Amino acid sequence: MKKYACLLLFALLLNGCDDGNLTVDTVDFDKVTATNCDTTNTLLYKIKDRTSLLLQLAPHSLINDPTLKDTLTYNINNDGQFRVVYRAYDGAVGVPNICGVIPPKTPNVIEEWLGTAGQIKITTTQITSVPSEVDGSTRITGYNHNIVFKNITFSKPSGPQVEQEYVFGDFKITISPPTLTFAKPEEAKECPTQKQVYNYNAAFYIMLQNFDQSLFKNEATPAGQPRVGTITDTQNNVVYRTLTGVALNSDYFCQPTTPTNPAVKETWNGTNGTVEVTTQITGTIVMHTITLRNVTLVKGNSSFKLGNNFVLGTVTKAL
Repeated sequence: MKKYACLLLFALLLNGCDDGNLTVDTVDFDKVTATNCDTTNTLLYKIKDRTSLLLQLAPHSLINDPTLKDTLTYNINNDGQFRVVYRAYDGAVGVPNICGVIPPKTPNVIEEWLGTAGQIKITTTQITSVPSEVDGSTRITGYNHNIVFKNITFSKPSGPQVEQEYVFGDFKITISPPTLTFAKPEEAKECPTQKQVYNYNAAFYIMLQNFDQSLFKNEATPAGQPRVGTITDTQNNVVYRTLTGVALNSDYFCQPTTPTNPAVKETWNGTNGTVEVTTQITGTIVMHTITLRNVTLVKGNSSFKLGNNFVLGTVTKAL
């Protein structure tokens, strides 16, 4: 009799050991890559055999800009825009079961855990290309969003369970880096009254604002001795803008009021570096070739190197 009582007590102790924590063995997607259903990135998911882990986000929750010190934090709410769902199925699950407009009838969901509390924390870093061996330039090729659930509570059929930290993992967004090739690479233009020098193609332009016009002296520069101006907050500001709408043309520039179409999509500002001007004179024609050296372009916390010697183009004038 004592033997049976001891066995019963041991079984009760085992059942009482549930401390409310999820175990990695139960929800293990560590080696599974997170992906998305569409370009809006509002539904991320992981699939493994007969299970899935779903993360629904509000639109624009993933911001393509490094978070540096502060992570983005969103509250999990099963009835709101930030939802976490774990599902088990009675067969192998595929993408149509997650993203299909009309999901297949099978496999069937046999168990579902709903996230009812906790926080979603997102740390973002940029993915940068290897510096060019030619000119040291870099380009941003994507962003990595590392997602962690903090103090998440799952509502399960057997009762709630809590995990202090559960790593959803990385979700990478790939972007096409700009080529920064001008329509006419050799032809830079000047707006003298606005103190602007620029070059462009149909979708972007790079401009020197508050340009130091003393760099445009009508005197030939000796070989290897260009005129040099420093890029500062008040002079020789380098601005790179991408645009959307109609194709950009020369009518956009040198206007008293900047046209609204095409509209500005992104603005990047140059930091560090110098402006170098080499002047040649042929007869009555003066040619000022402008080179930007060691300029880094910055937008928010994102940045890339324009290059050691980026040629803006040549401004041609008559004496």
